Amino acid sequence: ARIDVAIITAIGITNQRETTVVWDRNTGKPYANAIVWQDTRTKDLCQRWIQEGGIDRFREATGLPVSTYFSASKLVWLLNNVPDLRRAAEKGEACFGTVDTWLAWWLSGGPEGGKHVTDPTNASRTLLYNLHDLRWDPELLRLFEIPEQILPEVQPSINPEAFCLTDSGGPFRRRIPVTGILGDQQAALFGQGCYGKGDTKNTYGTGCFTLTNTGESAVLSRYGLISTVAYQIGTNGPAYALEGSIAIAGALVQWLRDNLGLIERSSDIEKLAAGVPDNGGVYFVPAFSGLFAPYWDSSARGVVAGMTHSTNSGHMARAVLEATAFQTREIFDAMKRDSGLTIPSLKVDGGMVANELLMQFQADILGIPVMRPKIAETTALGACYAAGLGSGVWTGTEELAKAWAWEKKWESRIPREQAEEMLRCWRSAVERSRGWLQ
Repeated sequence: ARIDVAIITAIGITNQRETTVVWDRNTGKPYANAIVWQDTRTKDLCQRWIQEGGIDRFREATGLPVSTYFSASKLVWLLNNVPDLRRAAEKGEACFGTVDTWLAWWLSGGPEGGKHVTDPTNASRTLLYNLHDLRWDPELLRLFEIPEQILPEVQPSINPEAFCLTDSGGPFRRRIPVTGILGDQQAALFGQGCYGKGDTKNTYGTGCFTLTNTGESAVLSRYGLISTVAYQIGTNGPAYALEGSIAIAGALVQWLRDNLGLIERSSDIEKLAAGVPDNGGVYFVPAFSGLFAPYWDSSARGVVAGMTHSTNSGHMARAVLEATAFQTREIFDAMKRDSGLTIPSLKVDGGMVANELLMQFQADILGIPVMRPKIAETTALGACYAAGLGSGVWTGTEELAKAWAWEKKWESRIPREQAEEMLRCWRSAVERSRGWLQ
């Protein structure tokens, strides 16, 4: 539908987070292709950092383990491998950013005065941002040999002062304030109305991302999770979150479709999986590029365990769906141990929540209600809320929380003993996936 630009009060941006872009400040031309969050080309670099000081050597400052997932190693790789980039960075001619920064820069004029900005939710995914001081960490910049002038200015996620104004010569043809920026998973948390301690959401997309609001305190994980900024409203202190990141969720369904040809469309998996009463003892660990939270094991690779002569395509389909629910359960267990919080229910969003068999199994394996909201596109909704809150359309999170409502709820239907036995089998399969690469 066409929208009259004249009625737009403010703009919110939400984006893929760790994906790294570097470009020429004077021309806007990228120095290289973007390096996406799943790219593992920096594994040798990360392994060296781990050998020098351990996987958690930067966790106290950044809340993050050393991993190819985050932007720092991607930026270092670019500085070391793209001709003339380091020289340009030192001279202040190069800009680094995640996708939000790239969008804001171009929307506000690009080479003709574009604003080089980001927010704490994106900055806290770089392995360069100090969670406590709320600034780029000078010690890490020195260690990684990253010139500070290549980095964007960090401003509050919900920003009444506006990150920038759109350029009148750009796509909107008028000056509109950009008053909200949130990384995609934090935007989903915000759109789900998770404003209180213990409020938890899970987004089921290509990957799977569970976030729990931990309030004003950055809880440093001891059980393999990520500590991150959930959002920052104006000059208030930030709200923090614990996050469990799963690399392969919906991507596994696509793999079943494209690589094995067991289904024609991704949506066909529910019917195929429903053709069998259970998984037949089959467990699928989709460690295609290693295991993310809570294991952070880049040596792991995909494993299908428990097959017998009776295993059929329905069992495989069911194991594929259940893999996402088992991975989420492992994140949940880590979150409760780390935070000490009670998590009474799970709010869900993303493309996979249309799969009701998966949602029922998720409730079964967690033992708590799973709730799908009336507005399923919560990432976009969170960006909308951020922009509206920053521009005064809404008065505060209390008003936004009242707007949230669930469309369907799933309650656990199986005995807890059965759920725990299935989890034991899953963890046994996980152990068989680890240490595959030496």
